[in-house]
Amino acid sequence: MTTVRHSLLFLLADSYLSLVLQLIGTMVISRVLTPEETGIFAVAAVFAALASVFRDFGVGEYLIQEPDLTPEKIRAALSLNIMISWPMVILLFALAPFAARFYRSAGIAEVMHVQAVNFLLIPFGAVTMAYFRRELNFSPVFIAGFAANATSFIVSIACALQGMGYMSLAWSSLAGNAVTVGLAVWFRPSHFPWWPGLEGIGQVFHFGKFASGTYFFGQLGKGAPDMIIGKAQDLVSVGIFSRAHGLVEIFDRLLVRAVLPICMPYFARSQREHGSILTGYLTGVSFLTVIGWPFLLFMGVVSYAAIRIVYGPQWTASVALAKVLCAAGAVDLAYYLAKEALLSIGEAKRGNKLQIGLQLSRVLGLLAIVPFGLSGACWGVFVASVAGSWLSHRSLAATIGLGWKDVARTCRPSLYIAVVATSPVVAWTLLQGISEANFIRFGFGGGILTVASWLIALRLFRHPLFDEIVGALSHVRSLLRRTN
Repeated sequence: MTTVRHSLLFLLADSYLSLVLQLIGTMVISRVLTPEETGIFAVAAVFAALASVFRDFGVGEYLIQEPDLTPEKIRAALSLNIMISWPMVILLFALAPFAARFYRSAGIAEVMHVQAVNFLLIPFGAVTMAYFRRELNFSPVFIAGFAANATSFIVSIACALQGMGYMSLAWSSLAGNAVTVGLAVWFRPSHFPWWPGLEGIGQVFHFGKFASGTYFFGQLGKGAPDMIIGKAQDLVSVGIFSRAHGLVEIFDRLLVRAVLPICMPYFARSQREHGSILTGYLTGVSFLTVIGWPFLLFMGVVSYAAIRIVYGPQWTASVALAKVLCAAGAVDLAYYLAKEALLSIGEAKRGNKLQIGLQLSRVLGLLAIVPFGLSGACWGVFVASVAGSWLSHRSLAATIGLGWKDVARTCRPSLYIAVVATSPVVAWTLLQGISEANFIRFGFGGGILTVASWLIALRLFRHPLFDEIVGALSHVRSLLRRTN
């Protein structure tokens, strides 16, 4: 548990420092780029993200869950990563003109050309970073992640202020990935194989063909709103939707991306040592929901203030959409770790089938409701989240023995804490209302009030996270005393 806690501290530090950079960068760029420019990058990024799933081909997940990892298997993983990643460069260049014509924007092709270069670099860092995650050694992951985010921040701001528009985001992404790969090579262990090999590549491929499908369909569902809205309406609408979804993404950066890299290694270790991950899964759900539900409820209540502070006055059309997307995000949380749980026990094929069902429901929901405008698209996402929770529960019930009573018992305290934590700001909003004159007071004052109420609620309901927070603070204080 100590190793997990240390790893989590590194991940949280990386996430929060990166989040600060991202928020500052977003506040600047959102006031420089137009909704159309934001929409152009958002659509192009979907194609690159889909290709990146095939690029990875589940290699990282294979290395994490493999019970007997040998140098030959690491070489095979690197070989497969290169064999699949490099052709993606050609594919993206070939698809770029078609995507540009389909969405009636030449800028989409320009962004895709720059993003394609990433696929030449990433295999040389991806395998090493997966090995660090397997060993729960997140110190190099923290250093590489923070350096990459700082680089992306500097490049995006500099390019945006130079009037490069949507290309500022494309160049910043390339610069960040280059730094990540460079540091991954620098930190690689002395015993780590340098050269690819073919021995055991069939075993890696067998796992990867299902794991990559799991992530591909997951990424397809994530990008479906941008792709469908961009075609059914226009790129301005994509920009407005992406800013509404950005409030949910803040939570994603605040916690989920911080703890997600540790979940699969933790589950896999539990499976190897104890033969079950049910307890670990429920603990993860408890922590996610007790943080996520108060955050998303708060963001839904003060969405006008949040969007006005972070993005600026040109994005207020996103406010109503953000409320619905925060609700959809809250529904997702109880089963957010289902994919990692299935992969950690080697159920890549079942995980693949689950992702197909999840994203098919998402796409169908969007296609059915998107004719009713952006609001309809958001409600389509919400309905898909409800359907996805049901599908996820069925898969986990069949594999790890998860029951409805387990979920209810785990999530009930999180619901109570969310209500208590946000009650003061809800009452304040009902009494006064959020306007152009007071949005800053609501955004910052309401945030401080909610955090204070949340900590009190954690203590009152004796949630395990309160003890973890106290333990983490004690650990930080002891480290500071040692340095002094």
